Amino acid sequence: MTVLVEIRKNSYYDSVSLMNFSSRLATRPKVGEAAAVMGTEQNIDTLRQSGLNSEDLAEAEPNDLVIAVDAESEEAGREAIEFALETLEKGLGEEEEKPAEQRAFRTVREAAGRGANLALISTPGEYAGAEALKALKASMHVHLFSDNVPLEQEVALKQFAAERGLLVMGPDCGTAIVNGVPLAFSNAVRRGNVGVIAASGTGLQQVTSLLHRLGSGVSQAFGTGGRDLSGSVGGTTTKQALRELLADEETAVIVLVSKPPAEEVVAEVLDLAAGSSKPVVVCFLGADAARIEERGLAAASTLEEAAVIAAGLDLGKEVELPEGAEAELPELRPEQRYVRGLFSGGTFCYEALLILREIVGEVYSNTPLEKSLRLPELDRSIQHTCIDFGEDEFTKNRPHPMIDFRIRNQRIVEEARDPDVAVLLLDLVIGYGAHEDPAGAIVPAISEAKRVAQADGRQLPVVASVCGTDQDPQGLARQEQTLREAGVTVMPSNARAVELASEIAAGKHRYVGGGNSR
Repeated sequence: MTVLVEIRKNSYYDSVSLMNFSSRLATRPKVGEAAAVMGTEQNIDTLRQSGLNSEDLAEAEPNDLVIAVDAESEEAGREAIEFALETLEKGLGEEEEKPAEQRAFRTVREAAGRGANLALISTPGEYAGAEALKALKASMHVHLFSDNVPLEQEVALKQFAAERGLLVMGPDCGTAIVNGVPLAFSNAVRRGNVGVIAASGTGLQQVTSLLHRLGSGVSQAFGTGGRDLSGSVGGTTTKQALRELLADEETAVIVLVSKPPAEEVVAEVLDLAAGSSKPVVVCFLGADAARIEERGLAAASTLEEAAVIAAGLDLGKEVELPEGAEAELPELRPEQRYVRGLFSGGTFCYEALLILREIVGEVYSNTPLEKSLRLPELDRSIQHTCIDFGEDEFTKNRPHPMIDFRIRNQRIVEEARDPDVAVLLLDLVIGYGAHEDPAGAIVPAISEAKRVAQADGRQLPVVASVCGTDQDPQGLARQEQTLREAGVTVMPSNARAVELASEIAAGKHRYVGGGNSR
């Protein structure tokens, strides 16, 4: 294999665009690893550690575009780099052809001068804080997609924003819908009366998508960043967003979504919500429901339940997702006892761990509920195992698994070789920024996994859920049908998929599947 590096001086691209493009680049003929990144010190170190190492990397500076390719030959590598340059340059050309009012602004000051009131920032984390402060000083709200922003900067930015009645969504905020405009990874949902605040990107996507599918709609959906409800940050954005929704005439119902907040933060958030004249649904996964309900708030134990309660309050009637049709459970061998969950969404993995613990017992993970259940080796599952492929150990120099399916696909086939596996549990996320055809990308691995099991005289059930709507570019119905045709049982929510997988592993006689989850 040959590593080739191309450096384009002073050529800036945001990380969202480069993340998507790196996945496409790695699929070029005779190419192994490939990446397109900005030349920050951290990115260069990551390239070296992942095997995309070259002396040429020493010439890269933070404002430079770096394209690195590991190919079977210099010719194949050069072809991939030419493809990258042509594609990126074409993208710039399309941007310049847009009407002036649709063009991207080059500076925060220019955007503010044209009346913009929200800045989406996706620069490398070491620079993101300074850009966010510029936007706040220009009286703009901030959607901070960037990660690796120092904690002390997050605290300072959010305090500065709160004093001025502004929102800082993030850092590492992957999803938001503001005034009907989807930001970063989000889904196409109808406008409506339910406002959502979430410290989880995929949690926010699941709730907003299910609201849409239940016939309700979204007024605003604010991501806060995963650290917002920690003791250090103090829930600053969550509380500010809650005040915004309480004052918003278009919001009639409010939903809060997170893993359990820090003890010193949860009381403040719940007390603020309890003072609302609007109904508030609280889904703090794994939290004590009684503590929520004693304040007059509605407690939800799953993301699906949160959406169902909120939609019911909004529409003034009971609502529920369809169950689907019944099907016979495949005959499994006695040793086939374990669930193997392979997730692209971190909150889906966490929700699965909680549900599985109640039904099948202890579950190992790279993000376990208890330290004693941490996987000793990432590439080897133990008994019941759930893996979050969105964690840093899997995403260094790689696009997010919602975009790049290679590592998860390899693991799907590997798990099929274990004779103790009873069921594979998967999630797919569609919408803006996600893979253009997630089901099409994962089905070859599922089909190979089933062939591996069949060759060993075993059947291998696969259960999945698709997070999204039929208004998303990929189309919910199309994605679900592709999975069904590959023998996958598709459930209407992550929680429902986890419950079914648990029943299969526990040896229930029948399970629900094959129905339309719209």
